[in-house]
Amino acid sequence: MADQDFRPDGTVAFLPHRLNRHPVVVRGLTADELWVCAGLSAAMGFGVGVPLALALSTIALLPTAIVAAVALGVFGGGGALRRLKRGRPDTWLYRQLQWRVTTRHSSLSRFVGGRHLVTRSGYWTTRRSRTP
Repeated sequence: MADQDFRPDGTVAFLPHRLNRHPVVVRGLTADELWVCAGLSAAMGFGVGVPLALALSTIALLPTAIVAAVALGVFGGGGALRRLKRGRPDTWLYRQLQWRVTTRHSSLSRFVGGRHLVTRSGYWTTRRSRTP
């Protein structure tokens, strides 16, 4: 192939746009989003399962709580994320999370690339100024 067939980001210019997207795996989530959703749900299930297992003196409640939390998280959270992402660009979720971390926790912004975001608030103008 010739050099003009490739874009600067490494994607091939003649392919349809949808082939460069991550495939949807479950309930409108891509594989990366599914892993994050399942991981956060499992952590919440672990947090609920440990006190429950200690209170009822049975260790079997811990994996049960983790599995139940992952199931609820993937199906409930997947539906919620699908509604949030509807009609938005592919990278909207990642930029939204990056923006929220940058604006709410400025000390963590350097770890998520927040310095590259435009976080200016105020009026913008698009008029040209007259130069002598």
